[in-house]
Amino acid sequence: MTLQSAASELELLETNVREAGALARELSQKPLEIQSKGELGPVTNVDKTIDAMLELRLLSKRPDYGWLSEETPDKPEQRINKERTFMLDPIDGTAALIAKVPQWTISVGILEGNRPYAGVIYNPMTDEMFTGVIGHGAWLNGRPMKVSETARLEGARMIAQKSRFAEKRWAALWPKMDTIERQSIAYRMGLVAAGMGDATLLFGWKHEWDVAGGAAIIEAAGGQVTDFWGDPLRFNNENPRVPGVVAAGAGLHPLLIERTKTLPDPREQATG
Repeated sequence: MTLQSAASELELLETNVREAGALARELSQKPLEIQSKGELGPVTNVDKTIDAMLELRLLSKRPDYGWLSEETPDKPEQRINKERTFMLDPIDGTAALIAKVPQWTISVGILEGNRPYAGVIYNPMTDEMFTGVIGHGAWLNGRPMKVSETARLEGARMIAQKSRFAEKRWAALWPKMDTIERQSIAYRMGLVAAGMGDATLLFGWKHEWDVAGGAAIIEAAGGQVTDFWGDPLRFNNENPRVPGVVAAGAGLHPLLIERTKTLPDPREQATG
């Protein structure tokens, strides 16, 4: 992608996501309409409003792009063979929004084929906007950012649920780390991209819309994003999910893979 094309894509995402964020922030301060989606958790009028707003605005500018959003019924046949696809979660961290915890975000990624190449993650409550295009750089509120260069697990700032590292399934005990918990998957990834955390582990199956924007931004910031077994993530699947995710700088990533690769691969369990 040329620099001009990358700048055009980022401008499209930043402008519309920031405006969507302002509306989401306003709506979040009013009484919420909350429904349950069963295993997918709660959904609010804010999720639906932001989804509709971004779908209208982004596809009106890029009508030939595919579309996958948590709040839009998926039509795989209308995205899988597209050259480029928008992949987004209009509100990532809906539970945080409902609880008035300022950790929810709007996350949008653009895929080229089955790989993310550009992304925007915006926290409207803290006014943090993480952006990136692979091969061109990454920014936090317009300032260049890069992942941490930490190459030691001991003392690493791990953005994940602390309880995960005490589970008996691990082949070896984890060293003492500074564990930071954040409710939004995309927010965790944005913080890693900005070097405000050294790594994040996302356990179990994750929906592609949760991860696509963050994967592009972390890689644009010099980091590595793979599954638990060290393989690149492949997006735009018919069933849009990816298995456990490891995201970190180049120094820490292989140390994490040495541990996560010992866990069972859910893809093998599904076919076994």
